[in-house]
Amino acid sequence: MSPRSASLPTTRAREEQTDRSGRRSARRPRDATRRRRRTSACFAPAHVGERGGRVDAGWFGRVRPGTAAMARGGGCCPPMDLMRSEAMQLVQVIIPTESAHRTVSYLGELGLLQLKDLNADKSPFQRTYAAQIKRCGEMARKLRFFKEQMSKAGISTSAQLTEISLDFDDLEIKLGELEAELAEVNANNEKLQRTYNELLEYSTVLQKAGEFFYSAQRSAAAQQREMEANQSGESSLESPLLEQDTLTDASKQVKLGSLSGLVPKEKAMAFERILFRATRGNIFLRQESVDEPVTDPVSGEKVAKNAFVIFYSGDRAKAKILKICDAFNANRYPFPEDVARQLHAVQEVSAKISELKATIDMGLAHRDIILKNIASEFENWNRLANKEKIIYHTLNMLSVDVTKKCLVGEGWSPVFATTQIQDALQRATLDSKSQVGSILQVLNTTESPPTYFQTNKFTSAFQEIVDAYGIAKYQEANPGVFTIVTFPFLFAVMFGDWGHGICILVATLYLIFREKNFASQKLGDIMEMMFGGRYVIMMMALFSIYTGLIYNEFFSVPFELFGKSAYACRDPSCGDAATEGLLKVRRTYPFGVDPVWHGSRSELPFLNSLKMKMSILLGVAQMNLGIVISYFNAKFFRNSVNVWYQFIPQLIFLNSLFGYLSMLIIIKWSTGAKADLYHTMIYMFLSPTDELGENQLFPGQKIVQLVLLLLALVSVPWMLIPKPFFLKMEHERRHQGQQYAMLQSTDDSVVAEMGHHNGSNHHEEFEFSEVFVHQLIHTIEFVLGAVSNTASYLRLWALSLAHSELSSVFYDKVLLLAFGYTNIFIRIAGIIIFISATVGVLLVMETLSAFLHALRLHWVEFQNKFYEGDGYKFAPFSFAMIGEEED
Repeated sequence: MSPRSASLPTTRAREEQTDRSGRRSARRPRDATRRRRRTSACFAPAHVGERGGRVDAGWFGRVRPGTAAMARGGGCCPPMDLMRSEAMQLVQVIIPTESAHRTVSYLGELGLLQLKDLNADKSPFQRTYAAQIKRCGEMARKLRFFKEQMSKAGISTSAQLTEISLDFDDLEIKLGELEAELAEVNANNEKLQRTYNELLEYSTVLQKAGEFFYSAQRSAAAQQREMEANQSGESSLESPLLEQDTLTDASKQVKLGSLSGLVPKEKAMAFERILFRATRGNIFLRQESVDEPVTDPVSGEKVAKNAFVIFYSGDRAKAKILKICDAFNANRYPFPEDVARQLHAVQEVSAKISELKATIDMGLAHRDIILKNIASEFENWNRLANKEKIIYHTLNMLSVDVTKKCLVGEGWSPVFATTQIQDALQRATLDSKSQVGSILQVLNTTESPPTYFQTNKFTSAFQEIVDAYGIAKYQEANPGVFTIVTFPFLFAVMFGDWGHGICILVATLYLIFREKNFASQKLGDIMEMMFGGRYVIMMMALFSIYTGLIYNEFFSVPFELFGKSAYACRDPSCGDAATEGLLKVRRTYPFGVDPVWHGSRSELPFLNSLKMKMSILLGVAQMNLGIVISYFNAKFFRNSVNVWYQFIPQLIFLNSLFGYLSMLIIIKWSTGAKADLYHTMIYMFLSPTDELGENQLFPGQKIVQLVLLLLALVSVPWMLIPKPFFLKMEHERRHQGQQYAMLQSTDDSVVAEMGHHNGSNHHEEFEFSEVFVHQLIHTIEFVLGAVSNTASYLRLWALSLAHSELSSVFYDKVLLLAFGYTNIFIRIAGIIIFISATVGVLLVMETLSAFLHALRLHWVEFQNKFYEGDGYKFAPFSFAMIGEEED
């Protein structure tokens, strides 16, 4: 658990750089948190390190011995220490303006400096590099435009990142030229495509209208012949007079105009009704649906349309018809009345369609060539644009010196990174050919530093489990160290089956062996979580195999893996379903539960008793571990009040009751006594002076119980009363000592430094009532929590029993029942149902259930004994975050 690591965590391990909303500080009242900080500050140590290299850790913690020396000595990072977060320092960087861009770029590649925003009071438009950020935004817009065009054309980008020689200005010019060229190609293509679609519609109109006119001419010719045949030289009395005048006088014939085009099919009926009403029926309309949908020239979409021809008389009717066509998006096309001109128009349109088709294909090929050239460099350009944007955003966080010749920045960095940051500043000065170098100096501060743990791909998932509850306070004990072992173990106690553990292990090993392939792919949400926690699942599977061997369960089937059973039947009448008549004929089964218990009449009582008592032992042990860690926290921060008036009474109270119960369980197991532990613990409170009788497990047990009960009662006021008074005394002593130091001091710098360190609480009044109420709440919470938390660990027993019984039901009632039939189809169906139930219920639902319960035991029962979790995470300026922000 202490490998060396010279870099930040991997991309997937650092997905949650921001503080999570589920941290513990959000679960407790803010005023109580402030009171805790204020009161604990009274007894906090002040360690002074080096200055310029000097590090003042303040009351937040101490610099580990040798850390500064290791940082000065160069080389890689110090060994990873998950128990305490890395020692941090507040540094000030003074950068000349001419080398500022390159310096920030090198610091982003290093990724070990979290800069503060020194221009928080300025709007984004008032900052120094607002114009450059605007240029970066314009470049990002152009790149998004290229990406949209490539996705429409079905062209994928190259995922391989290479070094490019373009700088920011050259890239801006290059992107502008490509955008202009691509926009021109698209505009020309759109014009050509619209003309092409119009010609296709025109061709359809010529075809349909030609059919209309051809049929009309044929009908008119037949009618003319019929009328000529009916006229016999002299007009009869029945012949209409007007008809005769019309036939003889050409000036009385009416000249009709025509309009042809296409109208959407869904609007055809409304189009016809509006035309009829607007012209009062003085038109002739002929419509016919087009066989296939045509591409609309305006929208570019496939639309079902009708071809129409309108005959009208007069200019007023024509004007009305044109307005109605525009309202209904009816595209109009000219149609010549002469047959010869019709044929010529058809030929001319067909030729233009062929020419336009070839021109459009050439334009698309040219566009694809441009997009392919862009795709080959797109990722490099996108990364460079994002990198420049981040650099200028970071530069805007620095304050400009009054001479405007240098930039000043402040930020947090690990102590071990001092040499690396100095090297980056020197390289930036040399590469930018600046005559003035950058300056790095360490500042003294009372601010709480961020929390930084160096993790690798194995430990990062366990650390994220802890961080989901709350980020550790600076250099407080990290539960992640113990979570690596305790979390998968408690999971396995509830999931103990080495057959199911092997199934999970095989699936996890597949993710681990192919982690390089999965890391480069875009995974779904569920798959992403499983891949990120692959090493957690692997540890859970390994511990499940271990506990499954202890429970002696392989898909609920026992095996004699470590030898034969210690028991045998007394006579042939001994049944398999009972332990009566069994004799111990061999040595005790060497490892785990004897297989003879499975399937016997006493299986459930035996395993219930075993797992319930084991759950209590594990729970008490883990809670004691949490209390012991609180001692090391108090010693680390030199808080003696917490040692004497929190750690000691808590340890006495918990072990006087439940530590004693654990001891009774072990004695009962060792001696095989028949004592009733329920009766013993109940009457320890109700009748402590009564005789124990058959429930006595060792001599002097009654006196021991009286002493333990007295200690438990004494520890409650021990936790409650002294601490607030000692905090008040310490506050008054500090306040008086501070005034005395300021009167006696003759060095103005010392006075200023003390004022700086004590400015946050110099004018604060010590509210004794608030502190006492807070301590009362804390005491009640611990006393009641000691009972409820111990009972909460019984979930280990309950879920283990549920998992075992479900596995047994699926095996006995599905698999064995199916194999009781001779029909092969029933057996196959039974196997399928058994596999589906095992995977769906036991390997998925039960795994998730046990995972959540183990999570609860760590967050509530274990971590609340020592873990405050009110810190904030170290979020350095790093280019490694570019890909994550895009996702």
